[in-house]
Amino acid sequence: MTTDQYYTIPPSELEWNLHQDYTTSFQWEYQDGREALLNLYEKGKTKQWNAAERIDWSQELDPENPEQMPDESMPIFGSPAYNRMTEKEKVEARTHFQAWQLSQFMHGEQGALICTAKIVQQVPSMDAKFYGATQVVDEARHVEAYSRLLHEKFQLAYPITPTLKSLLEDVLNDSRWDMTYLGMQVLIEGLALAAFASIRDNAQNPLAASVNAYVMQDEARHVAFGRLSLRDYYPQLTQAERDEREEFAVEACYAMRDRFQAEEVWERLGLPVDECARYMSESSFMRDYRTDLFTRIVPMMKDIGLWGPKIRKAYEQMGIIGYCDTNVEQLSANDQQVAERFERELRERMQDIESVAGAAG
Repeated sequence: MTTDQYYTIPPSELEWNLHQDYTTSFQWEYQDGREALLNLYEKGKTKQWNAAERIDWSQELDPENPEQMPDESMPIFGSPAYNRMTEKEKVEARTHFQAWQLSQFMHGEQGALICTAKIVQQVPSMDAKFYGATQVVDEARHVEAYSRLLHEKFQLAYPITPTLKSLLEDVLNDSRWDMTYLGMQVLIEGLALAAFASIRDNAQNPLAASVNAYVMQDEARHVAFGRLSLRDYYPQLTQAERDEREEFAVEACYAMRDRFQAEEVWERLGLPVDECARYMSESSFMRDYRTDLFTRIVPMMKDIGLWGPKIRKAYEQMGIIGYCDTNVEQLSANDQQVAERFERELRERMQDIESVAGAAG
């Protein structure tokens, strides 16, 4: 079946065309590369994987709680609307919310695919073009994995949210190459990493957990790409130019924190949308969750040199300034180790199955 047949809400269009105006940069110096970026390029080549083979697609989701996430992960858990539901309605709500979240991951990964292709065209250095080309393949693989999870297992999908679409439009329409890096590699990917981690670390379903673990292994490199490139570039800008980028980052952070309320899910289920959105805004669990989403963004902004009074004040008001000294490289190393653990457990499980089959034969 096509994706159109799985959308719970018919999208206004099945194709979105953005007409852009930017400069494509050719580079005739092929040997003057930065060691850190070239090392990242080598890692990007050696860490490629096949989503059709590395993920065990024979595993099934749970019929009542597909990802087997804790009840508290449901944004309206404990709300009057949730408490009025029958058990059957709660199962439907869990399934739809998880499908909505994965749908945004899928759409966001397509955005990352297109943004990275744009970066390859625009960025003026060959080392960045080399690494960016490996990321394009990574993002295609992520779209493939989330698409397969939704089509084959959930058999549900949701259109892209207006907030995510608006952010992607802002990032793609800006003709400056560094703004594509900042918007996608640092802000959107940084937030996505934290959202992926919430499923990887809390889902009891091995299929859902492993998909996110493997995607995170790649995303850690992507964020490092943005950090390395912008950390070298932003000191060259004027204060006014850095201020403009801080303003963009602040607005994007507020949008990502406040506007992903899953209204489409609550409306589709016939729930009071305003009541659900209000509960999500006031719930202490959801406040903590929204705060944790910025675990990686805040230290990255400090690291790349966008750390003026405006952004520090905004992060203080959002209650996330305390993340500024988080060790992002340590988090990335952990992402690598967790993905390897999932792969090791899969190999052991397959060996056990083969042993049992051999003994039976």
